Amino acid sequence: WLSKVNTFSELPSGPHGCTEGSCYPATGNLLIGRAVNLSATSTCGLNGPEHYCIVSHLQESDKCFQCNSQHPYDPLRHRNSHRVENVISLMDDEKNITWWQSVNGQESVSIRLNLEAEFHFTHLIMKFKTFRPAAMLIERSADFGRTWRPYRYFAYNCTKTFPSIPANGLHHINDVICEERYSDIEPSTEGEVIYKVLDPAIHVKDPYSLDIQELLRITNLRINFTKLHTLGDDLLDRRSDVLQKYYYAIHELVVRGSCFCYGHASECAPVPGVHNRESGMIHGRCVCKHNTEGLNCERCRDFHNDLPWRPAEANNPHTCRECNCNGHSSQCHFDMAVYLATGNVSGGVCDDCLHNTMGRKCEMCKPFYFQDLSRGIRDPRVCAACDCDPVGSLEGGVCDSHTDPDMGMIAGQCRCKVNVKGTRCDYCKEGYYGLSQNDPLGCQPCNCDPRGIIMMGAPCDQISGDCSCKRYVTGRYCNQCLPEYWGLSNDLAGCRPCDCDFGGAYNNRCMVESGQCDCRRHLIGRQCSEVQPGYFCAPLDYYKYEAEDATGRSPDDSSPSHMVTWTGPGFARVKDGAGLVFTIDNIPYAMEYDIMIRYEPEVCVCVCVCVCVCMPRPFCFEPSNRYVVAIRFQRHGVSHRHLTAFILIDSLVLIPKYTELPGFQGNEPEAEHRREEMIRYMCLDSFMITPMPALAEMCSKLICSISAIIHDGALSCQCDPQGSLSAECDRVGGQCRCKPNVIGRRCDQCAPGTYGFGPQGCTACDCHPEGSLSHQCDPVTGQCQCRQGATGRQCSECQPGQWGFPSCSPCQCNGHAESCDPHTGECRDCRDYTAGHLCERCVNGFFGNPVLGSGEHCRPCPCPGNPGSDHFNGYSCHADHSSNQIICNCREGYAGPRCDQCAPGYYGNPEQSGGQCHPCECHGNIDTQDPGSCDPRTGQCLKCLYNTDGPSCAHCKHGYYGNALAQDCRRCTCVTAGTIQSACSDGECHCDRLTGACPCRENVVGHNCDQCAPNHWNYGQDRGCEPCGCDLQHAMGTHCNMFSGQCHCRPGFGGRQCSECEQFHWGDPRVQCEECNCHPLGSETAQCDRVTGACECREGAAGQRCDECARGFTGVFPKCVQCHPCFELWDDAVCQIKRDLEHIQNTVEKILESGVTPGVGDNRIKELERKLKQVQDLIRGGDNLLSTFHISNVYTRYDASYSLTDQFENVKKYYRESIEAEEKCNASVFGPSSPVEQSRQTRTQTEDLLNARRDKFLRTVAAQKKSLEELQHKAHDLDKKVHHLSHKVGSVMCLCVNVCLPKSVCPDSPCGGAGCLDDEGNRVCGGEGCNGTVSASLAALNRARDVTDNLTAASEDLQRMARKDVKNQAMNTLEKAQRKKDEFENSNKKLKDFIKKIKDFLTEEGADPESIEKVAQHVLSITLPVNRTSMDKLVKQIKESLSNLTDVEGIFNQTSQQLSKARDLLDRAKDAKRAEGVKETANSTKQALDVSEKAIEKAKKALEDAVNNLNRTRNATVVVRYPDCFCMCMYTSVICKCVVCQVTVVINLS
Repeated sequence: WLSKVNTFSELPSGPHGCTEGSCYPATGNLLIGRAVNLSATSTCGLNGPEHYCIVSHLQESDKCFQCNSQHPYDPLRHRNSHRVENVISLMDDEKNITWWQSVNGQESVSIRLNLEAEFHFTHLIMKFKTFRPAAMLIERSADFGRTWRPYRYFAYNCTKTFPSIPANGLHHINDVICEERYSDIEPSTEGEVIYKVLDPAIHVKDPYSLDIQELLRITNLRINFTKLHTLGDDLLDRRSDVLQKYYYAIHELVVRGSCFCYGHASECAPVPGVHNRESGMIHGRCVCKHNTEGLNCERCRDFHNDLPWRPAEANNPHTCRECNCNGHSSQCHFDMAVYLATGNVSGGVCDDCLHNTMGRKCEMCKPFYFQDLSRGIRDPRVCAACDCDPVGSLEGGVCDSHTDPDMGMIAGQCRCKVNVKGTRCDYCKEGYYGLSQNDPLGCQPCNCDPRGIIMMGAPCDQISGDCSCKRYVTGRYCNQCLPEYWGLSNDLAGCRPCDCDFGGAYNNRCMVESGQCDCRRHLIGRQCSEVQPGYFCAPLDYYKYEAEDATGRSPDDSSPSHMVTWTGPGFARVKDGAGLVFTIDNIPYAMEYDIMIRYEPEVCVCVCVCVCVCMPRPFCFEPSNRYVVAIRFQRHGVSHRHLTAFILIDSLVLIPKYTELPGFQGNEPEAEHRREEMIRYMCLDSFMITPMPALAEMCSKLICSISAIIHDGALSCQCDPQGSLSAECDRVGGQCRCKPNVIGRRCDQCAPGTYGFGPQGCTACDCHPEGSLSHQCDPVTGQCQCRQGATGRQCSECQPGQWGFPSCSPCQCNGHAESCDPHTGECRDCRDYTAGHLCERCVNGFFGNPVLGSGEHCRPCPCPGNPGSDHFNGYSCHADHSSNQIICNCREGYAGPRCDQCAPGYYGNPEQSGGQCHPCECHGNIDTQDPGSCDPRTGQCLKCLYNTDGPSCAHCKHGYYGNALAQDCRRCTCVTAGTIQSACSDGECHCDRLTGACPCRENVVGHNCDQCAPNHWNYGQDRGCEPCGCDLQHAMGTHCNMFSGQCHCRPGFGGRQCSECEQFHWGDPRVQCEECNCHPLGSETAQCDRVTGACECREGAAGQRCDECARGFTGVFPKCVQCHPCFELWDDAVCQIKRDLEHIQNTVEKILESGVTPGVGDNRIKELERKLKQVQDLIRGGDNLLSTFHISNVYTRYDASYSLTDQFENVKKYYRESIEAEEKCNASVFGPSSPVEQSRQTRTQTEDLLNARRDKFLRTVAAQKKSLEELQHKAHDLDKKVHHLSHKVGSVMCLCVNVCLPKSVCPDSPCGGAGCLDDEGNRVCGGEGCNGTVSASLAALNRARDVTDNLTAASEDLQRMARKDVKNQAMNTLEKAQRKKDEFENSNKKLKDFIKKIKDFLTEEGADPESIEKVAQHVLSITLPVNRTSMDKLVKQIKESLSNLTDVEGIFNQTSQQLSKARDLLDRAKDAKRAEGVKETANSTKQALDVSEKAIEKAKKALEDAVNNLNRTRNATVVVRYPDCFCMCMYTSVICKCVVCQVTVVINLS
């Protein structure tokens, strides 16, 4: 970055100046013009003359001198004055060297430079007259000396002098370190100290960062010298004659820097108050550009704060932009928050806005004003006053300042109170009323319930506030339902009717929130139409009185097959003329009832049907009264009784006269509708039929309402808990759900023909029809009435000792039992150890014949003991009459005729009393039928089956595994290749007997040892598996193929471990892999060498990809034919030529690298280098002598300080050695023949020669560089030809087979060939006119020589071209451009005058059409000096001239680079005191370049004006004629005049 800063500072700003990017003031020495600001804490001779000596003047006659700095330095009167201002320049006007010098022996000395402003400090150069300091540091201040910070420390020994400062090199650009390279004892004079603020070795990412700017910014600079190089003298004493040799002295001090302007200025002016105008002085006040201001351009100009101030960059000047206040303010400031909020677009905020405006850009109106849309934003009257109603507006009448549809703002619209609207806020919003000034909200809300109002837009009157209610809604706010309505909602009617059940509810009113009606007892539901669980509605025939319960006979029996047509237990059988008396005492409701009799005739002709008959008129019954109803039954139409005539009366029923009940009375539509429904759905008729049919749903609802009125609610079910299935009953009728054979509404009695009412219901009597007298039984015990000879509850059994009802017979049991089964006759409870159906056999364990009459009985079996003893081992036995033996049937586990042995598979001692046989404990792994399967005494298993083993066959045998207890032993499946060898024999391997796991080799896993462990391979080896070793970066994972070891590679990689390129590729996978592309016809395999990429070629093929014919073969690949054997002879010659050409190419490359042809013109340089090396060796030798002298002297003094008496001899000895060393040193340093003097002369001559040849050498290098590049291209072409030639050899040689024969004279071949000889025996090959290899090689050699000659000639031409005068070319071009510019300006002026005359003519009054037409024709007839084609050609030539000028500018830039090099040489020459001549040349060159630059700029400007004038001329005038008017298009206007009406129109063009 330092080089960048220097380039921007030392060179002029770019052609754009400061407009398109950053610009920088020139850098220079900040000391120039600031002698008064430079001070030192110590200066010799300020108070009077002081003496000092020079250590290096050992051979000079004058070694000590005088310093007198009481007066400023004057070359004539005060030459011994060495004040600090002497360091500003190396020499005075008389070319005398000046310097500053400190007081002798004073080590802590500082030099300080005070600057009047902030400066950009880049580097520091100090040239010392004496030894450089042994320790020093450089400090800076950026606050005019209030605080100081170090830049760099310098010391001969950093660790010892500055122990707390790191000395390990620079890591960051702002590190504070200590350096040792500028503090050495050598040289004794002319030593330099150079410090650069930004070290070029450290890269700076952002040179405009705050850290870098802070590092470069200074107001004061201070150099502190802390330690002198005294060569050990200070170890003895501090005498003045010793200290006179040691002091600080500086020839020249250069503080390089520039005015600190942040890239916003290209020049600087003096700071106010500084009147020094010395030439070359770097001033401190920036002449700011880019709308910046300040001493250092550190802020934006007033009213240019729309963007944040920033340092300028190379391609972005970061110009401060003017604030946009729309003409309402002239002041603004920058606000970073605003800038960030606008997305880094604008940050300017206007101050003190006028014309009633406000806002960041004065773009808004102040409160109580609004933007008038009819006026522009810059109009002073754009903001007009608000016009708001004070009653309904807020904040005293503030209105919207502008129109914003998104925010709902309209310019001028008042800000109304919350409940007010309108442009002036003069009426209430919808839903509000009563506009009032005292109301903070403006209007009161209507508070209408939105569910109950008709119009949502205007719910209430804006004056009174009354709401408009729906049909069934009432109240001021429409928030209540009418009586008998509920559920205020958004429905059309607003509320819903209660619709309470007329019987279930007390009235038709309900709760307004839920609609719940006021229900009677045990009725539920919103409408009271549902019955509470456990309750029911009484049917119309609920009040029935059974005839069986009346005064009369008991119910008669009815046939079981008879269809049930009665209610209750049955019928009452009444004789003709007899009657029944019914008692009624449970009337619930006072009203009229119809009396209905249910009866049935006794004799049924077809089907018996219960008949209902009603009394002719109803009777009135009242509650709490007892009524007795006596009814007599007599046949109709007869006067006498019939003794055998009977009628079956079922019951008497009271049917309420429902038409008398509320809800059915009157002429109301609801009552009529209910009466009609009772008739339509035959609700009353359904109760006249038995059994009653299912009621219609509407009937059930109406009957429930009737029941609720009569009983004031619902009736309780009262289901009998024993006879019913649950406590609930039917909703209508109240019938409980009865258990089997239970009847009654409450399920509280057994049905006829059943008995035993209880928790399980009733049980059927089931009286046997043959054994009983009736099907009825006792209702409690269920005992039937039996006929004679029958017994049992059902009369279905025989008497005891008999069986086979109803034909009973005695039991047959052979005298061993008394009773038998009544149905089967099987004997029960056989005695005498007998059993069987008739007790005809012995029980198990006994034998004999128990049949009655046999004379035998049952005896116990001897097996071997008797039954019931602990020695009986059989089940049964029988007598074998053939052998007259008793044969036992043994229990399981026993064997033998008497069961005194154990069966196979069992063991024990059954022959002994109490002995038993137990199963052998072999876990089911033996053959229990095999007598030898286990030991019959001990039970040890002897013949284990199913591959088991052990005394109990409890585990698998060797080589098997599994669960022996489950007969699941399987052979081990170990793979021998993966199992350890000691576990295998004869191809079989052992495994764990339980799990079957095999013992695996190292890194082998698997239940059967059949695979390598993860990340291992090479299965089957004796040592186990090996690690995969996959490359972690190039493989998909660490696993690989178990047998091949191939890792799973990522795309682009291959090899077993993925450390190589993928298959059919080559190269370094970490860098790049390339495809092999081996030709299939020319290569052995498709895989090439993974390192070189060379394919393995077949015989006859060659090339990187084996796609060419090999050397020694001819033809077109792949048809390659081997050449004649003579090819080998020519091949050697061609190879030698190739080597020679390669040597030429290497020589060309060396020329390109060094710029000098090897061996040409460098002998003198080599000789000078050799002499210079000798001088350096002599200097090093002299330094070694001098250092030896000093070291010896130091040690001598050091030893003498301890013991002068004991070491006196040593002192004398060292003294003599010191004297001898001094003489040798003086002889080697002083005198004209000394090596030092000869070295100085040689060095001077060498430097003169180098300076003399430097410019010429650099020009030669630059000129030859282009020629060398051309030579390189030619050499590259030559290499291609050689390559082509090498291929051509084979074909040429193969074509020469028939011409050239071995050892022949070849008289017919003047060009010769392989084996051709001339008359003297020399080989003949090639010549003039021949196309062979030798001829081509000679031609190539000649061409190379021609190229070398052309290179030399090109070098000379380039040198001549470099000396051309750029200034003359630029001045000639400028003069030509100036002449062309004058011509164009004259032509343009004439054209403008002509157009003005035409315009005046056309605008005059009275110009007739004929005159206008004549003028137009005359204008059209005017021809330009050149046509458009010529004009375009001329413009093209001008553009080409401009492009040529661009080349001139390139030459100027190249010359500027040479000027930079000249400046560098000037500085170096000044340091070496030999730069006067070079400086003058550089100054003259610079002046010439400045003149050239100005000339080029003028030429450019003139040519641009010329091109603009041409364009204007080309489009100056166009005349267009229309039918009724003429129009003329000029440069600045269009003029049209109508022929008919004589009206002229002039349109001025912007």
